[in-house]
Formats: sequence, structure tokens, C-alpha cells
Amino acid sequence: MSTAEVVDFAQAASAASAASAASAAGTAGTANAAGASDSVAAKSASDYFSVAGLNAFYGDSYIVQDVSFDVNEGEIIALLGRNGAGKTSTLRAIARADQPELRSGQILLQGQPVHEMAAYQASLAGVALVPEDRRIIPGLTVEENLDLAVIAGERGWEYERIYSLFPRLKERRKQEGTTLSGGEQQMLAIGRALAKDLKLLLLDEPYEGLAPVVRQDIEKALLEVREAGITTIIVEQNAVAALKISDRAIILDTGEVAFKGSAKEVLDDEALRHEYLAI
Repeated sequence: MSTAEVVDFAQAASAASAASAASAAGTAGTANAAGASDSVAAKSASDYFSVAGLNAFYGDSYIVQDVSFDVNEGEIIALLGRNGAGKTSTLRAIARADQPELRSGQILLQGQPVHEMAAYQASLAGVALVPEDRRIIPGLTVEENLDLAVIAGERGWEYERIYSLFPRLKERRKQEGTTLSGGEQQMLAIGRALAKDLKLLLLDEPYEGLAPVVRQDIEKALLEVREAGITTIIVEQNAVAALKISDRAIILDTGEVAFKGSAKEVLDDEALRHEYLAI
């Protein structure tokens, strides 16, 4: 590992440790079985979002294999693994995309059975997938792309709040979305998700192709989104960058969960990183 990478890991470990401590401090305790009212009031991780026994296929190819995990409200989760590990397929299954085909398993968001929904219903329920290609609509301005996001369902953040998070979008709000730079398109894709009533933000390779300074802008924005209480799952090949802002990490290997724990654990365990992330 190069000197620069060691420095990155040291900085990331410190940030992840702080994030993990904040998350632990905010987690509700287990209810006392003797008190019925306490049992109702207590919130476990799975009360917000959970997947259990997720199995998804592309044709005969078994891609997502018995994947299970819980996410607390307001957490950032780094979903990591080598190429082909099933990360994007897991996000797409959660968002109820047509492919991969979800054949069994349960997806619950605040008790709502997302696994029984079509993609548009999951979107209305508060699940937003920002894919790697961002899907900016050609021929529409920045603001018209935001308008399109709120045609159906309840509104989320007001445009001025989105523009405060991403000032470049305000400067270019009358510019056609597809003419923006890659980083600005990523900002627009995230802003479009925030314009809706959002409960779960799924990001697929948000740093792909971005210059370091733009990546830092996105990182800062995602931390502000967490402060607003929005739950985020990030799939990202730049594991160090993802871990730096995440509370916890889930590592997939050939479609199965190989590790679940704090982001700091991954940063501190060189053998684990080398085995599953090749870093």
C-alpha cells in the first residue's frame, strides 16, 4: 500500500470511528419484555429498514444469494465487494427494478412490504435509486428534471433547500441537464431523489469518474443528507471514500454477505480488505 493510501485509511478510520460512535449513541435500547408499553415503544434496527433472505436471478444466474441485513434510520451504509459481487443487483432488487428477478425474500421499510411492490410503488413508498448512469432526462433543464420527480407522490425537499445543498444546480437551473458535467449530473440525480418524499436513498457508484474536489462536494452533501435523517446505502468501488462517511459496512462476495460490521472495522482490518476488496 502506498503512503498516500495509508494516509487515506488513517483519515477514513478516524471519520468512521466518529460516525460509528454517533450511530451507537443514537440507537434505541432493547425493550424490556415485562413491559408491554416499552415493547411497543422500543425500536430495533429492523423497524426502519431490513432485507431478509433476498434471492434474485438474471435468468438462470443466481446473483443475490440469501442476503439479509438491517439498517437504522439516518444511517449511511457502505455496500461493498469486488466487481460481480452482487452489489448493484442488490440495490436494484431493493428498488424493485424489473431485473434482477426477486424470487424470494422480504424487504421491509417502516413495516411496508416493499418486496410485494412494483418499482413505481416502491418509489412512492420512499425508495429512490440513483443509478450509475444517473438517468438525467434529455431535453429538460435542471429544474424541469426536478419537476418531473414530483409529478406523482408527496413532495420532499423544496427546491431552494436542494439548491442550498448543491449551489451549482441553482446557477445552472435553466441549463439542459444532459449538458452538465459528470459531477453536476450526479448532484442533479441526488437532488431529484430528494425532491420526493424520501425514506431510503440508494446510490450506485456516486463517485464514478469524478474529480477528487467534486467527490468531496458529494461527500459533504451526503453527510448533510444524513443529518437530515435520511437513510442511505452506497455501492462504491472507491471503498475508502465510501467508508469514510459511512456508519457501517456490508461486504458481499459472489452474491452472499461475507461481512457486516462498522466501517472502522473494515478500515482497521487489512486482511479483510485484501480478501474481499483487493485494497
